[in-house]
Amino acid sequence: MNWLLVVAGAVVGAPLRYLTDRAVQSRHDSVFPWGTFTVNVVGCLVLGLVTGAVAAGAASSQVQLLLGTGLCGALTTYSTFSYETLRLAETGAGRYALANAAGSVAAGLAAVYAGAELASALWG
Repeated sequence: MNWLLVVAGAVVGAPLRYLTDRAVQSRHDSVFPWGTFTVNVVGCLVLGLVTGAVAAGAASSQVQLLLGTGLCGALTTYSTFSYETLRLAETGAGRYALANAAGSVAAGLAAVYAGAELASALWG
């Protein structure tokens, strides 16, 4: 049953990642990978919220499997983030590569913290 929850979340998360990435990137005329940045930060926010809800007893471990592991696991993408950062560096956009690496880590940590704090405020 657990693996079905993960699969169900991933079935939503993977197309959502693709569609969000394309929609965001099409609105920015920049080499910076705004689409990947957006899905990763949103995924961190959702993961923090879900984890906080589970820790507060407001959500079950099944919800964590469905949304945390399945949805967020398919929504976020470390491999694309790494590839895009490397591609920026290789094409001479070193400042963008550095901004992507530092900004993604900082924004991701801030988002997961904000999600956990929101969960604490709602259910703590």
